[in-house]
Amino acid sequence: MGITAELYEFIVKVVEEKVREFRATREELDALRKAVEKLVDAHAKAEERLSRLETAVEKLAEAQARAEERLARLEEAVQRLAEAQAKAEERLGRLEEAYAKAEERLSRLEAVVEKLVEAHARAEERLTKLEEAVARLEEAHAKAEERLTRLEAAVEKLAEAVDALRKEVGRLSEAVGFGLEDIARVVLPGWLFRHVGVEVEELRREFFVVEGEEVEVNLYGEGTLKGEKVVVVGEAKSRLYGPDVERFYRRVYAPVSKQVTARAVGVLIGYLVHPSAKKKAEELGLYILSAYEGSR
Repeated sequence: MGITAELYEFIVKVVEEKVREFRATREELDALRKAVEKLVDAHAKAEERLSRLETAVEKLAEAQARAEERLARLEEAVQRLAEAQAKAEERLGRLEEAYAKAEERLSRLEAVVEKLVEAHARAEERLTKLEEAVARLEEAHAKAEERLTRLEAAVEKLAEAVDALRKEVGRLSEAVGFGLEDIARVVLPGWLFRHVGVEVEELRREFFVVEGEEVEVNLYGEGTLKGEKVVVVGEAKSRLYGPDVERFYRRVYAPVSKQVTARAVGVLIGYLVHPSAKKKAEELGLYILSAYEGSR
């Protein structure tokens, strides 16, 4: 950087003034020259310092630019942090709300747990009572088992007695049945003639084979009805009920009717004839009578 005109003019004026005022000697001029030289040297040093200052200022400007850039980035980061903070605040608000709800649910849960504890205590009490009741039941069951054992023994004896009685009744029924068959063979021919118009001389026991199975007929006889050939298919049973009539029809009368060529006349006779037997016989087209009616 050079001496400016103003500075040069100032120096000249100073010199002229000094010359006029002092009529300086050569030594003074030398001193003045030296002073000027020092001033020029100082000015050079100032120029050098100014250059260094300008360099420093330039570096400061660059640093300022970099600082501005960093500041801009920092502002952006701060902005992002502010946004993140806002979001965090929002999330925190939601978390606080959720926490409040959780607290409320926890309070309700604690109340439920308390009720469950009370219910468990009551259940324990009931369980204790139930265990006592079960113990009593087990004791009663043991006694019942003992009684049941005695009862089973008694029932077994009773079964043996009933079996013996059944055999006796069977033998008695067989004897009665054969007696009733004998009566039927005597009274049925006359009854059939008087009430049905069937003429039959003899009733006997007969066996048929129908579809490979043997069918026994207690009272069987061949006769006529108004000149037409018929066969009598009958059964004698001490006690007659509806199921007995149906069984006779299904197992005896129907199979034999298909086996013989003549018309079959079905008849049942018994000491006791239940109304259900009469009704079923009427439904199936069979004749039925009691032993005491045979003479009528």
